[in-house]
Amino acid sequence: MSPTAPEGKRTLRFREALREAMIEEMERDETVFLMGEEVGHYQGAYKVSEGMLEKFGDKRVIDTPISEGGFAGIGIGAAMVGLRPIIEFMTWNFSAVAFDQILNNAAKVRQMSGGQFKCPIVFRGPNASARQVGSQHSHAMEHFYATVPGLKVVAPAFPVDAKGLMKAAIRDDNPVCVMESETLYNIKGEVPENVDAMPLGVANVVKQGKDVTLVAYSRMTHIAIEAAAQLEKQGISAEIVDLRSLRPLDEGAIVKSVIKTHRCVVVHEGWPYGGVGAEIADRVQRLAFDHLDAPILRVSQLDVPMPYNAKLEQLVMPQASRVVKAVERVMARGRSQALERSS
Repeated sequence: MSPTAPEGKRTLRFREALREAMIEEMERDETVFLMGEEVGHYQGAYKVSEGMLEKFGDKRVIDTPISEGGFAGIGIGAAMVGLRPIIEFMTWNFSAVAFDQILNNAAKVRQMSGGQFKCPIVFRGPNASARQVGSQHSHAMEHFYATVPGLKVVAPAFPVDAKGLMKAAIRDDNPVCVMESETLYNIKGEVPENVDAMPLGVANVVKQGKDVTLVAYSRMTHIAIEAAAQLEKQGISAEIVDLRSLRPLDEGAIVKSVIKTHRCVVVHEGWPYGGVGAEIADRVQRLAFDHLDAPILRVSQLDVPMPYNAKLEQLVMPQASRVVKAVERVMARGRSQALERSS
């Protein structure tokens, strides 16, 4: 049973919002089905698909062997002949085994067939670090997939966005990767009854500010919110742009915010080299260079494989304290430049 907040406002956990989106779309469209490891009888590795086997039966909620390349390929074939599969990876780390299918088939079949085949498929599952799961299970995989033409990539931070973006992903005629932070499944948020599909490629300003723009997505949006609260105590007003979608990317929302604040710090969970932060920094410096009062800074994982040790893991991960320090740097640089211009 979904909890109810005061004044009748309904709240759901992140996993419940995802489940509700899938159920509603499967009820709306009989071509939609769910397939993956432990999605059925085990009720989902993270209980996202809990109750769905009982509701839809084993023809539409299909348990698979541990064979990501195999069932990803089956899903792509099903999408090409008119079905709308939802393929769950137990973790996006395991999608590396299916990378050939996603890269060379799902992302390319529509273009290579001259539009004769569509590929309306959703790849979804937990992404990025969890808690002490080791370096081989802690990859932020959105960087890899966002580079691929033909794929769309979304990374929601809140339950309401998880539901709206999942519905949009299922209805899209192109392959969509839904990156669900493994650490967000249990968070709660307000989700109105009538949430429908949200347009892909539209960011959300979750906090207004005037001094610096923090660009983030998924779990890093929560880190940015934590950092912004600490910055307020110093008299620094941070605006937070939650991307929600990485490809397509709402560069207009980012640029509009930077023009307003004149400073930008990008917070993302993956490695720094060639990551989402680098892409955003490039676009900001090209599209808003004359409005910048300081260099664009990035806060990311350290450039190392994820340690297993809990203290080292926290050291490697982006933390609010690192975001605060980055903002302090751009604020100091911006003030010194302003003084130079006025002298």
